[in-house]
Amino acid sequence: MAYLIGIDSSTTATKALLIDGKGRIVAVAATEYEFQTPRPLWSEQDPALWWSGAVASIRQVLAASGIDPAAVAGVGLTGQMHGLVLVDAAGQVLRPSILWNDQRTASQCDEIRARLGKAELIRITGNDALTGFTAPKILWVQENEPEIYARIHKILLPKDYVRYRLTGDFATDRAGAGGTLLVELATRDWSPGVVQALGIRPEWLPPTHEGTQITGVVSATAAEATGLRAGTPVVGGGGDQAAQATGVGAVEEGIVALTLGTSGVVFASVDKPFYEAEGRLHAFPHSLPGKWHLMGVMLSAAGSLRWYRDTLAPGVAYDDLLAPAAAIPPGSDGLFFLPYLTGERTPHPDPLARGAFVGLTVRHGQPHMTRAVLEGVAFGLRDSFELMKSAGLSAIRQVRVSGGGAASPLWRQILADVLDSELVTVNTSEGAALGAALLAGVGAGIWPDGETACRETVRVTGSTLPEATASAVYEKSYRLYRALYPALRGVFSELI
Repeated sequence: MAYLIGIDSSTTATKALLIDGKGRIVAVAATEYEFQTPRPLWSEQDPALWWSGAVASIRQVLAASGIDPAAVAGVGLTGQMHGLVLVDAAGQVLRPSILWNDQRTASQCDEIRARLGKAELIRITGNDALTGFTAPKILWVQENEPEIYARIHKILLPKDYVRYRLTGDFATDRAGAGGTLLVELATRDWSPGVVQALGIRPEWLPPTHEGTQITGVVSATAAEATGLRAGTPVVGGGGDQAAQATGVGAVEEGIVALTLGTSGVVFASVDKPFYEAEGRLHAFPHSLPGKWHLMGVMLSAAGSLRWYRDTLAPGVAYDDLLAPAAAIPPGSDGLFFLPYLTGERTPHPDPLARGAFVGLTVRHGQPHMTRAVLEGVAFGLRDSFELMKSAGLSAIRQVRVSGGGAASPLWRQILADVLDSELVTVNTSEGAALGAALLAGVGAGIWPDGETACRETVRVTGSTLPEATASAVYEKSYRLYRALYPALRGVFSELI
């Protein structure tokens, strides 16, 4: 039997996932590491950590499974998006990677809008300039570290540095490249106009590939380091959210992936280039050929619940914390929670937004506050659904939920009621790494396309249907929730 490996290089760990040719998980390993915040708003990481993490995790899954490395038919890559990796002509990293959650580039985002015009930028790329994207990071290095900028040979994304170490080749996938703000949405390739306007040399950008295309093979040096067979194909893969969507089977219009992790992501696959006119949603190529996606991101989803638990109920198990909240009626008796604990991205791209409890009275107890946190996150996620609908997205027939927060039946029911849509769970929690492995399977010829791979391996395991009475209550509560950020925005800007 053929086997496949998916490698996911995230902000906190690099994971390797080994599956067989039926999509069944054989072994999983993760190697953890830290990132640095050397100055306010900065977030950086040494790319060597991703490679050493990949080496350790690959060796662990090969050892745990006991398979012959020659049976690995392909390797797929995924990982954190938007991070800037600069290498010189010798392939050496020039500086620590500037990560997706780095916030130093507000002035560079303004400069990008000034050079291209906001409307034209969105028309070409599908996106507005945001501090998380790669392009403003490039301009920051140009302005602040000219000696490093002068030595650039290639600009890579985090997973593509792992690709380089695996294969010796410079390449990227089109889903991940979309998150640089340098890709033309319609053509799925680098935009000559944007690249020229920003003064970036075209030769610095690696060739782009579809997520299922082979971009190189494991080199002899990498084979010795990882235990893989030299010559093993490595495919394009995808950014973590595109791979996550593949891993849960969100590859058809009408099926939406909702990831309830530290951050919250709403991901909708579309069959043509599609964007929201104001750039309030991300619009990127999908990891599957001929598909694109819209994506809304809230920065503190399950992270809000973790903050709440750690701050107001330290040491209490989540199940014990949430159980009393089930007895509180929908709407938490008029108590609201704004989940903007780390600023916000969708629909309010505002790093100064703040969290808040609104409506507290003496009749509210901790169970009310707990439920309000769950409901506030659900309302924040609904913001992305509403933007997608207003942009003209076709009807949503199913929402596939994953991530740590999805383990709570109460939270799943609240989400189903707030969204007034069926929520389903699937047969794996290893979405991004599994998606990368499935993409590798298409590249290796095990499945003819990504849609077939998902149909044959991803299965629905549970369903949560909305309750009409609760949905009606939440419809009114959501209207009130949406009024809170505009009312408080001026106050937030003064809370420095």
